[in-house]
Amino acid sequence: MHEETHAVTRIGWLRAAILGANDGIVSTASLIAGVAAAGVSQSSILVTGTAGLVAGAMSMAAGEYVSVSSQGDAEKADVELEKRHLAADPEFELEELTQIYEQRGLTRALAEQVAVQLTEHDALDTHLRDELGMTDAMAARPVQAAAASAASFAIGAALPLATVFVDQGTSLPWTVSAASLIFLAILGGLGAKAGNAPMLRPILRVTFWGAMAMAATIAIGSVLGTTVG
Repeated sequence: MHEETHAVTRIGWLRAAILGANDGIVSTASLIAGVAAAGVSQSSILVTGTAGLVAGAMSMAAGEYVSVSSQGDAEKADVELEKRHLAADPEFELEELTQIYEQRGLTRALAEQVAVQLTEHDALDTHLRDELGMTDAMAARPVQAAAASAASFAIGAALPLATVFVDQGTSLPWTVSAASLIFLAILGGLGAKAGNAPMLRPILRVTFWGAMAMAATIAIGSVLGTTVG
């Protein structure tokens, strides 16, 4: 037997990491581009970008932890409910399992045989997997998701923030936007590679929406800067 490595085993932290890095790049680049277009000083841009990095990383960590913890609470509730059902009416649960296997293409006799053997082996695990679709790979891991999201957001946000040191002139909004689109394209490629998926569509997807976000904030910053001026 050859060893297989499937992307689904990484789905928990990979989703949080891609989301965090994408949000870090887009939100920080948009923030920098917007305030730069408004004509503020470089020190103000740095303070704004740094504050956005810290606040965004903490917000992403808190959001991931709370949302994934809620998922974990729902999973625990389903486990307890299934335990009660198995204890109260095992025959009904066995029939339910049999029908699931029939719907997947097994004959009635074979479905009954499989249901009986799997129930004898581990009834709860079998129902959680085959009835509810709950597997270890998809289980809620709040701390892992929060850490991956916060770290990736900080790394993503640091990239456009670094462009402030490269371009200190009036072209900064366009420099940070162009650099961030490159960063987003790289992120899309890395995410696709980690997920064993084709690269073109993820790259186009993240760069398109990133460009839309930055264009909107540059426009708003320009208008507000002109109005205030």
